[in-house]
Amino acid sequence: MDEHRISLHLVSDATGETLNSIARATVAQFEHANVVYHRWNLIRTRLHLHRVLEGIEADPGPVLSSMMDRRLRQELDGACAHMQIQIVNVLDPVLTLLQDNLGEKAVGRPGGQYVLDDEYYRRIEAMHYVLAHDDGQATAGLKQADVVLVGVSRASKTPTSFYLANRGVKAANVPLVPGVPLPSELVEVPRPVIGLTIDPRTLIEIRRNRLKLIAPNTGLREMDERENTYVDPDLVRNEVLWARRICLSHGWPVVDVSHRSIEETAAAVIELAAHWTARHPDAAAAGQ
Repeated sequence: MDEHRISLHLVSDATGETLNSIARATVAQFEHANVVYHRWNLIRTRLHLHRVLEGIEADPGPVLSSMMDRRLRQELDGACAHMQIQIVNVLDPVLTLLQDNLGEKAVGRPGGQYVLDDEYYRRIEAMHYVLAHDDGQATAGLKQADVVLVGVSRASKTPTSFYLANRGVKAANVPLVPGVPLPSELVEVPRPVIGLTIDPRTLIEIRRNRLKLIAPNTGLREMDERENTYVDPDLVRNEVLWARRICLSHGWPVVDVSHRSIEETAAAVIELAAHWTARHPDAAAAGQ
């Protein structure tokens, strides 16, 4: 039996996104942890809660809760105490802090952060924008972007753009391809342009995996021909170096994604874009 294995129950009255983020951030600090996650989302009735309690009883383990309904919380807390299961209501310290400083009692509304407000519609608009401006599409619309990402093939431009869109950032991305001229709109765009670069060895491995995925839909000979340029070590190193020089020649900052998660890359992009906007307020306003 694995002595480091635990069942961790995440009980939420909304999507569970908050608990998932907290669990990922904390479990990552334990090198030998073997955590089996039990995610219980949209728990808003006693019937829902009883299903959760049956699951906890069947596979006991600590509970993280973000429940806001006082009645359901009390029942969950009581049941966990009866089963001698540890439970932490993760929002309580922050709620107490804000109540003390704001002088106002929290309303305890489940899923209160999910409302159809301006921020929500901004995220939807950003998602539509990314879909229309992915991989060099519709370059005429680059001036409406909040940020433009450039880089060689498989340098995480598209997944980073979609992650940014979920944060309400309109991100276009344009591939840098040796021998293919840059779109004039990219050079002239009054928006922050940020390059994504990657270690050639890491890039070759990513591209090889990509070729394995598309091989069933292409002839083996055709795949071999692509390998000559797509994953050739010397050519890939030159391609990455060429792309970095392009960014340097235009004064575009570069983020190395080799050892960064998409979330970390997006955070770096947001910070660089904010610095650009602070230095070019007139150009930023002109693009809106």
